Amino acid sequence: MTIQIAVCGPRDCTEAEAAAARRVGELLAEQQVVVICGGGTGVMAAVAAGARARGGLVIGIRPNDSRDGASPDLSATIVTDMGEARNAIIVQSADAVISVGGSWGTLSELALALRRGGIPVVSLGGWRVTQADGTPVPGIHHTDTPEAAVDHALRLTPTAPSTAPKQH
Repeated sequence: MTIQIAVCGPRDCTEAEAAAARRVGELLAEQQVVVICGGGTGVMAAVAAGARARGGLVIGIRPNDSRDGASPDLSATIVTDMGEARNAIIVQSADAVISVGGSWGTLSELALALRRGGIPVVSLGGWRVTQADGTPVPGIHHTDTPEAAVDHALRLTPTAPSTAPKQH
């Protein structure tokens, strides 16, 4: 079965977040992973561009009632007209979630992934969520590089392909 990984992040991102998201998309596509994202601008557009640059498949789950504003690098667009509630669809469709950077929508996707349970949740330079006593909320793996984020997500996804280089 094909692995599907959601990549979440802000529509208004920094250049560094866009570069990281693009690299995550490239790495996922190289492993034949289907990328699921919100399908818009910022991190979503960057991950889509990275995946498509490597021949990957990218599914965008849009919050509005049309394809307007969708990234041109999407392979397919799903129009939901559900607003931010579409985040539940993104998370439920994924075998792992990688967040790049942070926004309120990204935080909701992390929360939904943690509530769902049973899938890897990776944060690349994003939210650090703590409990009331200041201890980190368990279940989010924090990384500093796209390579580490993808490696962690794939290692903990039960049916993931090997991340080892292919032998010819």
